[in-house]
Amino acid sequence: MSDSGLLPDDYRDFLEHLKTQVRQARVRATRVVNTELLLLYWDIGRAILDRQAAEGWGSKVIDRLAVDLRSEFPEMRGFSRSNLHYMRKIASAWPRSAFVQQAVGQIPWGHVTVLIDRLDDQAARDWYAAAAFERGWSRNVLSHQIRNRLDQRIGAAPSNFTDHLPTGDSDLAQQLVRDPYVFDFLDLTDRVAERELEAALMARLERFLLELGHGFAFVGRQYHFDVDGDDFYIDYSGSRVIPRPGVERLLCACSLGCCWFGWLGVGILRSSECE
Repeated sequence: MSDSGLLPDDYRDFLEHLKTQVRQARVRATRVVNTELLLLYWDIGRAILDRQAAEGWGSKVIDRLAVDLRSEFPEMRGFSRSNLHYMRKIASAWPRSAFVQQAVGQIPWGHVTVLIDRLDDQAARDWYAAAAFERGWSRNVLSHQIRNRLDQRIGAAPSNFTDHLPTGDSDLAQQLVRDPYVFDFLDLTDRVAERELEAALMARLERFLLELGHGFAFVGRQYHFDVDGDDFYIDYSGSRVIPRPGVERLLCACSLGCCWFGWLGVGILRSSECE
């Protein structure tokens, strides 16, 4: 017994075992939901392709689809115009069965879009999908390995993805269980704990900026802007007003690069100067 005889000696090991089980169950459950989401995206892409082939639909119809789908499902950020075009591309690149039987159905949507954007060869796409799943790569690591042409240096990719489960602390597993597309797909938008944490962090940041004195201001958070039909959100921005003779300029920057885009969930906003 330990802790003054209150707990068995092996309690810590038992607790760690249960924690591992919980984490693995979360990843397994998220994988199932993620696959269903990818299948939905494939079905939408296939339906668009079929209509375009049969009726000659142009890009304007896709633009309207994006508007109408986002109006009907405002909690789902996956229905931007760009994402609808990605859905068309994945329906062209893979058969539907691939998202059930192959590794591409086990990685997050953001990983899939990287494969579409950076690779033209279908065999290479499948190689990197399997490698990303087996090794638990984050999206940034996947992009890096593609740039370095890893497939040409080490040969065959792993193929036992159906028996393999990424460890709970791998980058891929963490991105899966936190993927905003999965949360939105399940309509789990009321993440109170996360919002409370964000509110507390933003309150502290605001106080810090105000303490810097004259010339500094807290501008806002979750700022929405539209770029050619796609929705983006900046978590926060800090601004500094620099007095100059006869004119004042507002420098808008995303402090420490801490921003994310609602379209793909990634991105660093470059500091920009706003007249």
